[in-house]
Amino acid sequence: MANSNLSKAKNAKNDEFYTQYQDIEKEILAYLEFNPDTFTGKTILMPCDDPEWSNFTKFFAQNFERLKLKKLISTSFAPDSKSLKVNYAPTLFETNAPQFDKTKTVVNGKIFTLTHDKSGDGKIDVNDLEWSYLKGDGDFKSEEIKKLRDEADIIITNPPFSLFREFLPWIMEANKQFVIIGSMNSIGLKELFAYIKDNKIWLGNGFKAGNAFFSSPISNNYAEGVYDKETGLVKFRNCCWYTNIDHGRRHLKMPLMTLDDNLKFSKHKEIKGSGYLNYENYDAIEVPFTDAIPSDFNGVMGVPISFLDKYSPEQFEIVGMCENLDLYKQKTKMYSSKECKQAYLDKFGKLGTYDLNASGVVFRNNQLEKVYTRVLIKHKK
Repeated sequence: MANSNLSKAKNAKNDEFYTQYQDIEKEILAYLEFNPDTFTGKTILMPCDDPEWSNFTKFFAQNFERLKLKKLISTSFAPDSKSLKVNYAPTLFETNAPQFDKTKTVVNGKIFTLTHDKSGDGKIDVNDLEWSYLKGDGDFKSEEIKKLRDEADIIITNPPFSLFREFLPWIMEANKQFVIIGSMNSIGLKELFAYIKDNKIWLGNGFKAGNAFFSSPISNNYAEGVYDKETGLVKFRNCCWYTNIDHGRRHLKMPLMTLDDNLKFSKHKEIKGSGYLNYENYDAIEVPFTDAIPSDFNGVMGVPISFLDKYSPEQFEIVGMCENLDLYKQKTKMYSSKECKQAYLDKFGKLGTYDLNASGVVFRNNQLEKVYTRVLIKHKK
């Protein structure tokens, strides 16, 4: 249900979700543990942010000295430019500032910067943030924000779900380090997967137990068990951190069993006793569970995209993905329209088209059957 809720949010452009402070802290500390100088002397930009409410801004401002930052920049999108129309009321923080402008507050974005001890209390923290209005509305695609991007060393944010496909190339074209939040479903985007395959992007340390909790200004249209009325938090199990900054968990190898041991002891009935199915359209075996990857199989294996959360480049090589266009030259068969229609009739007993070319295909129960999205991997030699 959480995944369908994420899709609804994307379709409705209801994607104003605010990340919890403890989740940001957990993620950033993972990079520091691997390399204490990860952020030393760096300028961090947080676009797609709301500096007054953002826990990203709060965390990095409060830990400015601990992280040994050079500069912190955080920008927001103008309220009346948001696709989600709300009655915007500026806070006392804004209205009490000498630079407050009742016209600019709804048509201009804001920029917060932190570089030095402005308050004179002997430390650099959230009390030293300085702010002003941007010239434009704060759209990350604007030249104004692009200049800030080019100034920065690292980009860290939770971009709106509906803008992820535009936001990723905006970062990559500038060749910046980054830590951003996105949907696991985005792995299926050919642009993102190409970077993952080439080890230019990988998954971050991750949310606790795979559960991401966000606060949201919208409290309706959520499935039961997704929105908590008491805390005001929305739960998603399909979100992850994407990054190109190294962390220790990325280099931990998964413990695996041999083919024979999986057949004898696997906890999955699909594997235990019956073994692994071969794809009909790839020279690879179907491995429906990450913990069922055999340690001694030397060929190509199709594994769930959740594998990437445990992927170590020292243990595995990513060779491609089961997808329609055969971008990675792994397919051994392309199905005709007639075959796709026949497969639909065989499986569902009525007329239709079963797009066999869109994924890996196995022969099960005397009929062709598509499997879920699979990443094609093999053991590193």
